[in-house]
Amino acid sequence: MAAWGCRFLLQRGHRLISPRAAAESPAYLVGCIRTVKTTTWFDEHLTEDNQEYMRKSMAEEYRRQTADKLNPLKDEPWQRPEWTEGSRRVGLVAVKLGMAPIWTKTGERHVVTMLQVQDCHVIKHLSKEENDGHTAALVVGGKNVSPFHRSEEEMEMFRNAGVPPKQKVTTFKVSDNAVIKPGTPLYAAHFRPGQYVDVTAKSIGKGFQGVMKRWGFKGQPATHGQTKTHRRPGASGPGGDPGKVFKGKKMPGMMGNIYITAYGLKIWRVNTKYNVLYVNGSVPGHRNCVLKVRDTVLPTRSSTLRSPPFPTYFTEEEGDLDEDLYDDNLFIQTDPSLTLT
Repeated sequence: MAAWGCRFLLQRGHRLISPRAAAESPAYLVGCIRTVKTTTWFDEHLTEDNQEYMRKSMAEEYRRQTADKLNPLKDEPWQRPEWTEGSRRVGLVAVKLGMAPIWTKTGERHVVTMLQVQDCHVIKHLSKEENDGHTAALVVGGKNVSPFHRSEEEMEMFRNAGVPPKQKVTTFKVSDNAVIKPGTPLYAAHFRPGQYVDVTAKSIGKGFQGVMKRWGFKGQPATHGQTKTHRRPGASGPGGDPGKVFKGKKMPGMMGNIYITAYGLKIWRVNTKYNVLYVNGSVPGHRNCVLKVRDTVLPTRSSTLRSPPFPTYFTEEEGDLDEDLYDDNLFIQTDPSLTLT
């Protein structure tokens, strides 16, 4: 809720004055500007008991959405084949939290990016005919959002899957033996330390930039007759033949705000309690952006983990894992670095 206020602006000559100053001399009314005086939360004027009731009722609504008769998981689970060479698993939708340093047992320092898997569910299964005629696909959503941010067609898809509406909905191509039933939750334990992944996200938008910032041009000399051409690109095309600028020429333009994929990033650590992946290096996108994480397509790094959780990690089958899963070469901060004998 918000309380709206209204203030009037009066004009005397070429200046805008307040109504109090206009009382002394004639002025003309030129407009009314509406401003927000105060902003309040919906539960600000509720008692503590009412706030507790609202929180419980909202949590119960989410549980009812995922546990009532609309949830497809109430039926028998789909068949879960074994992993074979060439199988293509589904990916995850995660949120970029930030970056942190880590150290190996040999003292090498690496920088990792923390990706948290928030409310990730399988929403829909697309057969070969429904997708592209070549491979099947799974529609995956992550990070719950208000229903007012989704259309009625999208809400129908979420209702059929028995999951809350998601902020990010994307598609992953999978093999026929890696299909997962809609409504199945996905966790960070889907990946394991030592595995390599590809991360796709929209890069940070830089706006309209010149050739030096956009393409890394050296620029022209600063002196010796140069006038206002220090950061210019210079000649942009050939002369009489062919007498045109070729398509794809590196020139000023919009920079960033496009989807970029970082290939072959190693997973150093997996936190199963908070569903956080510690991925080597930097990934595209700003902090708190929603991105895609999937098994790498690089042939030299695709076979690093011979038996991953297939088709995904199921809590009822594998049981409870350790809170933190580490790579064999990673130094654990809680372990003693020196021992006395």
